[in-house]
Amino acid sequence: MAEQKAEFRLRQVIPSAVKAKMGSLVDVLLPPTCLACETIVGRQGGTCPSCWAELQFIERPYCTIFGTPFSRDLGPDVISAQAIADPPDFDRARSAVLHDQVSRKIVSGLKFSDRADLAPWMAEWMARAGADLVEPGARLVPVPLHRRRLFSRRYNQSADLARHLARIWKLDYDGRILMRTRATRQQVGLNAKGRQLNVRGAFRVPHDQEINVRGQHLILVDDVYTTGATLQACSRALRRKGAQKIDCLTFSRVGNGVANNDQ
Repeated sequence: MAEQKAEFRLRQVIPSAVKAKMGSLVDVLLPPTCLACETIVGRQGGTCPSCWAELQFIERPYCTIFGTPFSRDLGPDVISAQAIADPPDFDRARSAVLHDQVSRKIVSGLKFSDRADLAPWMAEWMARAGADLVEPGARLVPVPLHRRRLFSRRYNQSADLARHLARIWKLDYDGRILMRTRATRQQVGLNAKGRQLNVRGAFRVPHDQEINVRGQHLILVDDVYTTGATLQACSRALRRKGAQKIDCLTFSRVGNGVANNDQ
């Protein structure tokens, strides 16, 4: 981990203009490694053949609302049985990949191992997956951390992803719109009901930010979609303050990824 941190710091202090001129020399000093397993690869932001073969990118056809893929093409704008039976508080959700062994390593690297250098590459995949969410005037909003967790972790991985997406899409980024009002326990290990209870009422829009929510199209950004409990709680807080449209974008999503829409 110490070597990873040193490499990241070195990358940060090399100005982009110098990198552009040095080109291959930078790759000699800091050889590109696989985003997941850190095997040497041919280019920055790539994965080794083994990890690439295991990644499961989410492609159409999928539910227009939840973004979960269908096992067969049912036509355009089809929604899943889940979306009909239990409509979410957001309008649409999209994810780049399924949360499998490889994508889990990438998320863990960003979240727990100070691998902030992963964020721009993850955002590139997310930008492709969420291209249909982009509209003029949309604003990117990261799922916030409680101040205690932010202090201990030193950065919010969702904010990093949102900032890179804002750069790619040339949209506004705003990390002040939502705040987490209480320190919730980690969602890992909780069932769907437990996750809902854990984050219920945990988010709010500060009074001075309500003007930036009312009538706006907001795109919530997080690293992983598990049961959707966190994104639902955030969406409810935004909806109460008059958000017109709320979309969600994550790097990965948990589950077998196939929507049951046979009925």
